[in-house]
Amino acid sequence: MLSPALLTEYKTQLFSHLNPMKKLLLIPVLLVVALSTAFAQTSSDSTVTKPYLPVRFLVGASFEFGGDKVAEVQFTNGESQSIPAGQGVSIHAGGQFQFPKLDKFLLRATVGFKYVTTQADNAHIRLSRIPLHLTANFMATDKIRLGAGLASHQSITFKTDGIGQDFELKGSTGAIFEVAYSFIGVSYTAMTYKDKYSNSYSANNIGITFSGVFPK
Repeated sequence: MLSPALLTEYKTQLFSHLNPMKKLLLIPVLLVVALSTAFAQTSSDSTVTKPYLPVRFLVGASFEFGGDKVAEVQFTNGESQSIPAGQGVSIHAGGQFQFPKLDKFLLRATVGFKYVTTQADNAHIRLSRIPLHLTANFMATDKIRLGAGLASHQSITFKTDGIGQDFELKGSTGAIFEVAYSFIGVSYTAMTYKDKYSNSYSANNIGITFSGVFPK
């Protein structure tokens, strides 16, 4: 079994260096490594009958790509970097709920933090949001999971670290779909952001997801 200790981005002129804040991206990577180890340890024993637990702790991470450009940064060397509405790395936690005598049907609810930054070294420019997910899931086999439900993004904020104009986008709700094998999956989220002038930005994205429940 997994030891508990294992779970322990408006244009502006900027210098083009690597951003130290990218070190934050190591958080979901480390989480993925932990989850991979956990499933590697538990999947080898297929003879043990899983006990019925109505609620399990759920943790996960995702890498998502896509969406319209909501901002762009121009560097002093002539290069630029755009910030897509749907892009970012996220970590999330919540619960998985199972109903009596319906072991193939699961309900998952999570809250997380989604974040994307730029290559700027002298400013912490980022787009962040709080994603809330509620999905119904069907276990087609012991390892293949099909999920669909609602995704809501709140506190959608773009900050320039004082060198440009910050702005916020309105909270939005859309649909999310996922196909997963064991702890790894592929997701699609359909969502639209709007600014205070009612301009729309597609936040549709495709993601690679990682998740695990505890106790097993």
